[in-house]
Amino acid sequence: MAFALKKRGPSNFERAADGSMTLIEHIRELRTRLFRASLAIAVGLIGGFLLAQPAFNLLKQPYCRLPGMVVDGECQNFLMLAPADGFVLKLKLALWIGLIIGAPVWLYQLWAFIAPGLHRHERKWAYLFVAIAAPLFAAGAVLAYFVVDKGLAFLLEAGVTGTDSQLEVTRYISFVTNMILLFGVAFEFPLTLLMLNFTGVVSARRLLSWWRAVVFICFAFAAVATPDPGPFGMTLLALCLSLLYFVAVGVAFLNDRRKGRGKEIYAGIDDDEVSPLTFDPEPVEAGKRVDASAPIVAPEPVAAPAPIDRRYDDMT
Repeated sequence: MAFALKKRGPSNFERAADGSMTLIEHIRELRTRLFRASLAIAVGLIGGFLLAQPAFNLLKQPYCRLPGMVVDGECQNFLMLAPADGFVLKLKLALWIGLIIGAPVWLYQLWAFIAPGLHRHERKWAYLFVAIAAPLFAAGAVLAYFVVDKGLAFLLEAGVTGTDSQLEVTRYISFVTNMILLFGVAFEFPLTLLMLNFTGVVSARRLLSWWRAVVFICFAFAAVATPDPGPFGMTLLALCLSLLYFVAVGVAFLNDRRKGRGKEIYAGIDDDEVSPLTFDPEPVEAGKRVDASAPIVAPEPVAAPAPIDRRYDDMT
């Protein structure tokens, strides 16, 4: 028994890409995708609530490695200024973990909403950049944890209280998470340069010509933005950003070579450089003399018309 297959209409992605979707349908789609993303974060929040204690134990390891903080094989407790600080801190850690757990879902919902407005090659490069952005952020987070682990003792030793001081728990966790977030976002800097190069805005040679300014900006950014006032974290972040800049420039050179950039007819010529003459001009001969024509006789002047005498009879 044969069944007729009903023809399926275009999907929402196809309708959004060809512009046939109305504004109300776009708003409804945005509402649906926000709901799905929020649901994924809520599910991740539940999982994060279960993993908050192991995450806290990992984050407090730099504090426990300080001299005098381990007594009888156990790390000294943090200070708490309010009874609810521990519970609020657990919720904050659960939210961070929930965002990480639900990242595949809410990132996909964000991508599915904006992807119809992109061309096919733009979607391809977006997949590549997202695949690179995640490891770069993870590398920045690992580096931040290393900086906290090595720089915390220096900060306490440079102060007046010494390394045997107990720290307040919420400020310590905020300090560590801010360092992780800052280093992770800063490590996305080379992706910005690659996006400018891959889209044809800036060439690799031009990027390399900015190396002095870029290195200075890296050190200035690290000095201002790093929560760690010590020189260890600032210098390490600035050096890593400078290294990533040169790596990005190297990838940009490979991309320019692949696309054949730099071989244009005007490549290597400054804007104010005078172009040489490539032809030999021939001398111009003197023009032939043109004889004057017969003189033009001016017409005789026309006499002015006589004045008209107008008389009006008086009305009786």
